[in-house]
Amino acid sequence: MYKCWKCHERTTVDPNTMGIQCEKCGSKMFYKERPNVKKTIKAR
Repeated sequence: MYKCWKCHERTTVDPNTMGIQCEKCGSKMFYKERPNVKKTIKAR
């Protein structure tokens, strides 16, 4: 899942296509949504 940078519309990307464009606003800038998960790292 990717989210449009301009209008924040969620979109899925087909891996076989070359470029993606937002269907709502036409923007070509996207960012990948990341879950809000806290990670803990064990120190050495």
